[in-house]
Amino acid sequence: MTTQKIDIAGKLAGFTEQWAPRRIARVNDYEVKVARVRGEFVWHTHEDTDELFLVVAGTLTIRLRDGDVVLGPGEMYVVPRGAEHCPSADEEAHILLFEPSGTVNTGTTGGERTREPVDA
Repeated sequence: MTTQKIDIAGKLAGFTEQWAPRRIARVNDYEVKVARVRGEFVWHTHEDTDELFLVVAGTLTIRLRDGDVVLGPGEMYVVPRGAEHCPSADEEAHILLFEPSGTVNTGTTGGERTREPVDA
């Protein structure tokens, strides 16, 4: 980690893998992560924490059981703890995530899309 300014676009340009979050900063017991996403993720829940999504580029749809939230660049949404959700992007989107350290990207669902964040 660094104590200098962070170029979010530069961090996103440093990798191409989809749905593989990269940690770019820590804030107390929280991690700030970026990811490139395309297609549909998995339906999952985080029982113990909210999850913040901020769209840097593209369009992200957060599917919820009671209706979708569509986000464009500069827009964010906080998925409440315990809410089942499924992020999705028809075209590649770049997102920033803010969540407690140790939060599993697939929540309680697990599976082949589970990734430990690595430092960008």
